[in-house]
Amino acid sequence: MSFRRFLSAGLLLASLTTNAQTLAKPATGPAMSQRMADAFISWHPDSILIGTRKTARWDYEQGLMMKALERVWERTGDARYFTYIQKDLDQFVLPDGTIRTYKLEDYNLDNLTTGHALLLLSQLSLGSQATQQKYVKAAQLLRKQLDGQPRTQAGGFWHKKIYPNQMWLDGLYMAEPFYAEYSKLFNQPAGFDDVAKQFALIEKNLVDPKTGLLYHGYDESKEQKWANKTTGQSPNFWDRGMGWYAMALVDVLDYFPANHPQRAQLIKDVQRLAPVLAKYQDPKTGTWSLVVDQATRKGNYAEASGSSMFVYALAKGVRMGYLDSKYAAVAKKGYDGLLKTFVATEGNALAFNGTVSVGGLGGNPYRDGSFEYYLSEPLRKNDLKGVGPFILASVEMEIAAESALGKGKTVAVDNYFNHETRKNNLSGQTETWHYTWEERTHGGFYLWGNQFRELGAKTVTVPTAPTAASLKGVNVYIIVDPDSKKESPQPNFVKPADVQAVTDWVKAGGTLMLMANDTSNCEIPRFNTLAKAFGITFTNTSMNMVKGDQFEQGLVKFPAGNAVFKTAKTAYVKELSVLDVKSSATPLVSTGSSVIMATAKLGKGTVFAIGDPWLYNEYTDGRKIPDTFDNFEAGKDLATWLLQQSGR
Repeated sequence: MSFRRFLSAGLLLASLTTNAQTLAKPATGPAMSQRMADAFISWHPDSILIGTRKTARWDYEQGLMMKALERVWERTGDARYFTYIQKDLDQFVLPDGTIRTYKLEDYNLDNLTTGHALLLLSQLSLGSQATQQKYVKAAQLLRKQLDGQPRTQAGGFWHKKIYPNQMWLDGLYMAEPFYAEYSKLFNQPAGFDDVAKQFALIEKNLVDPKTGLLYHGYDESKEQKWANKTTGQSPNFWDRGMGWYAMALVDVLDYFPANHPQRAQLIKDVQRLAPVLAKYQDPKTGTWSLVVDQATRKGNYAEASGSSMFVYALAKGVRMGYLDSKYAAVAKKGYDGLLKTFVATEGNALAFNGTVSVGGLGGNPYRDGSFEYYLSEPLRKNDLKGVGPFILASVEMEIAAESALGKGKTVAVDNYFNHETRKNNLSGQTETWHYTWEERTHGGFYLWGNQFRELGAKTVTVPTAPTAASLKGVNVYIIVDPDSKKESPQPNFVKPADVQAVTDWVKAGGTLMLMANDTSNCEIPRFNTLAKAFGITFTNTSMNMVKGDQFEQGLVKFPAGNAVFKTAKTAYVKELSVLDVKSSATPLVSTGSSVIMATAKLGKGTVFAIGDPWLYNEYTDGRKIPDTFDNFEAGKDLATWLLQQSGR
């Protein structure tokens, strides 16, 4: 490392230590994840420019930032983040699904990372089939690259065509989560076997048996000057390389089938890595060093991107149940270190310091993987390879701070009384839809389900009639919009046995939510045999009949001091069935003399009722209704209240 670069890195680190501030979430205002996302958008208002480039091009840093913005969108319901993703993609994705600046024949795994954003838009309601299809075709184009991607003799993807016989840790994040998500959405189960193989090859060829750390890359041919002539491994443990791998592990598991034979091994890989990360965490700062195992060596320094990635992987691993809860403390210490060491304020915005610009092997000029090489790469402020993982880490830490409420609790949505089916646009398989946890189109409960999950609860589906057995272990049971014969050829109507089973379950302490619909879109009479057991009737009177985009006609105001909606002030609820409430139930929200929401108690249990499924994605994702309505916040308020009742 040159003295000049060493001095530059040292001065910058000294500056960070002196000037960075401990920035906790303000008493009021956005959370840290949102504040950093807003800062990023202020730096890149029109297009994502990477490093010192003058023009934007299809890039893995672009994909990383889009994933971070997607998570902030899911946490806030603020459509600005979604809009940014779509506008950026639209600079590249043409109507026929081709991608500007992307070259399949480069066979570069880095180019696959933005595929996540394509898959996101492939699943959403976007106004026209043609609009959605261009993203589907673009995702298929990226997937086609994998069919021809050069491989090692053992079957591992070359990191790039220009790097023969080489697997790098970076490539696991660039390709595998996209590959796994694509395999799930397009119902291509063989893809999971291939994804698992890539991780198995990394574990076999890059894990150091003495330390448990992972070398940056290996050359199967052992021809590269940087490659160990016996193992093919590069010489050092680079923090961001390990960070890419750690994030890839916890992200790919989001899509792996529960019954896949290699899923358990991937979880074991996470569990193998966690204690290694804990061991090499700086006990004072909570951060990790650029060259992970040589923290005290002259010139080495705490590095922002790898540290952020480790915090993210550990926190998510705990949240998803892959890791023991003791690693939450490791993640918390690491996150505090990120705030103290790398996050600073500049004016009214945030800045993120201390990210090494790049790290690679081979090429021209040649990168030999030595300690001196890694330290020779310059540090950058607001580098997206640090900013993106910091946002993702912030999201995980914000979830961790609120997830105790739902821990150990299960929220079930009925898929028996409501059982409409359709052909999935991507997989071609028949699926149930309308008010399901998995559905990301307008009519799904994906975002509301995500709020339950981020409060610590497990979301499941009950596909059968309610019985003591089917409701065993369920804390919150949601029945929404039972089918009429118009909606389902053979609808499952509510029967007396169903009423008895549900009322027994509520009496024993269950929390029940009943969501009807206007009378033309819901089987009201038989549904009422259940609702009446709790003193509530869905009437034939409909209100809030919204015409076109006159959204104000759907306004519902929450009364001050009500027991449920502590944050939300208003909601948009259209064409709802007015409730008739008897003395055993209590009106919660009314407009004039019309009761819109009501609650009831029976035995140890609680019931909430409303005449509309108003919390589906169309009215919570921020893209359609004006931001004067608080549906997203109301969904979280209601989820919180339902989980609170289930613990009483």
